[in-house]
Amino acid sequence: MPEISTHSRNPALLTGRRILVVEDEYFLGDDIRRALRSLGAEVIGPVANIDEALQILDGGYPLDGAVLDVNVRDQMIFPIARGLTSRQIPFVFTTGYDETTIGPEFAHIPVWEKPIDVAAMVRGLGELIRTQA
Repeated sequence: MPEISTHSRNPALLTGRRILVVEDEYFLGDDIRRALRSLGAEVIGPVANIDEALQILDGGYPLDGAVLDVNVRDQMIFPIARGLTSRQIPFVFTTGYDETTIGPEFAHIPVWEKPIDVAAMVRGLGELIRTQA
C-alpha cells in the first residue's frame, strides 16, 4: 500500500500532540493513523466503538485533538463530540452522510466528507490545533 503524502510547509505540525481517532472502517482508520504519525502525532486508536472512546475521554487521558467518524457501528458520535467540546479539545468530523446529519450544535466543526483526502484533513486538524493552542 502506498504511503500517504502529508508533505506540508511544516512536517512537524503535530509533533508531541495526542490525537484520538474514532473510526470503524479499518483501512480508513489506519490511513488516518499513519498520516497523523507522519506529522509527529501520538495516535490514540483508531477506536472502533463509542464505549471505548468514552472510556478514553472520561479516563482523563490528555488529548490535544480528535478525528471523529460521525457514525460508528450505527451509533452517532455526538456524546464524544460534546465531551471534547466541553474540554475545549479541537476536533474534526469525517462522514459518509450529508452534513445536515450533524445539525446546528456542531455547525462550527470542520466536516470532511468520505471519501476524504486524508492528508489534507490531517493538515487541517493540525492547523486547527495550532490556532486554538
